[in-house]
Amino acid sequence: MSGPTARTDIVIVGAGFTGLAAAHVLKEAGRDFLLLEARDRVGGRVEAGSNGLGEEVDLGGQFICDDMPEIMALSKQYGKTLVRAHTAGRGLVQPEPQDAADLYLRVVAIRDRLDEIDPEAPSVAGSSVAAWTALQPDEPDAKAGFLSMIEGLWCQAPEDIPLWYLVGNDRRITNEVPELQYFLRETIHSLAVDLAKPLGDLVRLARPASHVEHAADGVVVHAEGMSVEARILLVAVPPVMASRISFDPALPGPLARALDVWRSGSVVKAFVRYASPFWREWDLSGSIFFMEPQGLYVCDAGKDSHVALVVFAGGRIARRWAALGTEGVKSEIISRLTAALGPQAGAPLDITMRDWSDDPWSGGAYSDIITDIDATTAETVVRNGTGSIRFASSELSPSFPGYIEGALVSGRQAAADILEIPAGSEPF
Repeated sequence: MSGPTARTDIVIVGAGFTGLAAAHVLKEAGRDFLLLEARDRVGGRVEAGSNGLGEEVDLGGQFICDDMPEIMALSKQYGKTLVRAHTAGRGLVQPEPQDAADLYLRVVAIRDRLDEIDPEAPSVAGSSVAAWTALQPDEPDAKAGFLSMIEGLWCQAPEDIPLWYLVGNDRRITNEVPELQYFLRETIHSLAVDLAKPLGDLVRLARPASHVEHAADGVVVHAEGMSVEARILLVAVPPVMASRISFDPALPGPLARALDVWRSGSVVKAFVRYASPFWREWDLSGSIFFMEPQGLYVCDAGKDSHVALVVFAGGRIARRWAALGTEGVKSEIISRLTAALGPQAGAPLDITMRDWSDDPWSGGAYSDIITDIDATTAETVVRNGTGSIRFASSELSPSFPGYIEGALVSGRQAAADILEIPAGSEPF
């Protein structure tokens, strides 16, 4: 905690899209602030890296769609190139081949039925997503497909997801076009970099915040190599990471407990690069939906001449794979792709992976969820914060929680709320 002490009006912890969005609102309003980021880069759970062929690929959050207005507007503002994801052709179901279109309709019917539930209804209390699904009248394959989809999207076992939580979140995810509609040729991470550039040295990288002291007129945030005195603190990181910051004095009991009921998702993402899109020649879309293991999904993520399938493993399969090591995971991927697409799938040019399970600065991916079945007010308590300490993250967003869109909305809303707090002439 040693090092120089800086003074500002507002300090933001976390330079993911939430923190960057909040910073831009404050900058436009002419307010003094500093943005501290634990990593040596901006973007949070959005990250790009080079594959074995020297090509930049998104290793974290990637896909966006027309029904996400904030991220679409930023992509246009910064001159990004939209690449429409390839979806023409038939999808596949594994491990037992069947009509993917028919299965999808029956799975969506279950999800639509779930979205009609009142999350505050007495019958919802104490029920998990898995328990609710078991009571539904649908065919076993549709229920298995629904559970696999939920585990892939929320990266947790359906047995651990409270029914009320999923219903409440789903109602805020309002896209009518596919959420895998587009990605950016320049990578979505390049957009985070562009957002950070005009902030200049107001962004301090490699400054993980570990401890916060309440001061007479605000807070003192202790980060690696420096401390920051500020009137207001915005904690713009996922709830699990916020819970790892120590506070002196401790946060009020209800708030501390509300931060402790979240769990980070587990995800392994892999780009499998091929010389040619051989599956398209067979009128296949590249979409492969796995009934077993649950949470595994594959889709076409090729752009220009860079032909690739992207593999998402979420939830329990990600945790099992994480224990296998890099070569073990690659072997698992090739085995499943070969079973679905034939021997050509066994000869990729490159496989580039990112294991987000237990990531040190995000906790995991794609988002945190509440797993305490009784913690129905936790999200509201965290969003309200306490005194000079406020919280924002994609998980707390009124729209698209768990998505980049939600991160932008949450950050901008939190900054707008902070601007309503009268500013003193000096922070201390």
